[in-house]
Amino acid sequence: MTLEQLRIFIAVASREHVTQAAGELNLTQSAVSAAVAALEERYATKLFDRVGRRIALTDAGRLFLIEARAVLARAKAAELVLSDLAGLKRGSLALAASQTIGNYWLPEKMQLFRKAHPGVDLHLTIDNTARVATMVRDGTVDLGFVEGEVDDPAFASRAVADDELIMVVGPRHPWASRRSIAPQDLIDTGWVLREPGSGTRSRFEEALRGFGVDPDRLTVRLELPSNEAVRTAIETGPEASVLSRLVAALALRAGTLAEVRFALPRRHFTMLRHKERSITAAETALMKVAAADAPRRGADYAI
Repeated sequence: MTLEQLRIFIAVASREHVTQAAGELNLTQSAVSAAVAALEERYATKLFDRVGRRIALTDAGRLFLIEARAVLARAKAAELVLSDLAGLKRGSLALAASQTIGNYWLPEKMQLFRKAHPGVDLHLTIDNTARVATMVRDGTVDLGFVEGEVDDPAFASRAVADDELIMVVGPRHPWASRRSIAPQDLIDTGWVLREPGSGTRSRFEEALRGFGVDPDRLTVRLELPSNEAVRTAIETGPEASVLSRLVAALALRAGTLAEVRFALPRRHFTMLRHKERSITAAETALMKVAAADAPRRGADYAI
């Protein structure tokens, strides 16, 4: 059994999809399938049930996943000890970020870090807030960046930036020309929203409750897995949505989206790390870069 086989197994188990795991790992689908098959054959144990085009963990697979994650976390810890001894001259950091952060905010911070520490490699995984939190909890990444707060005592966290959510429609939507709308108007149109587990979706639903609107009363016509898909659907369809201003900025300037005058609460981007894992020199350096322009709020750990 190799660490690479464990890494592939964890990716497939997390996604429950061979093709998606192969894309995440930059491997061919056949290589991923072969690695899983080799584990199952070597130990005469079925790790996945094949259900149509998808797969699902067996009981043995679920038990093995716990141990596999623990082994990789220990291997990563050992590697980081040696990297620290090199004084940031070499090493690597695994990061995970929710979509708005990973596509629109974090890349600039990563470039700043790389200029200061060119010997330290950075690896970024982009997913929704719920999955990012899971990766930090399991130790498959060193640091996570999510939209809003994650209520988990295992995490130390810090707000690193503010973000503005805005309501948007296509230019031909009736709301595009209205001076304002009231909370009760929100149930009168269709909606295109991110999937459950998305930070943007969770924050919007929280805001709705604050306005006295039950999120279940919205007519959600589409649930899409990326900000870009939501933006495109709104540009070409008759529905409304909520996006970060970072995501909508270019479309607003081009006139393919219109901002609806409806005040939504601001949110913040939060950096997460596991409290029980030691902080390496590389993590400390990246946290300083990420928090350079942080809003003045309390922190669970010092930067």
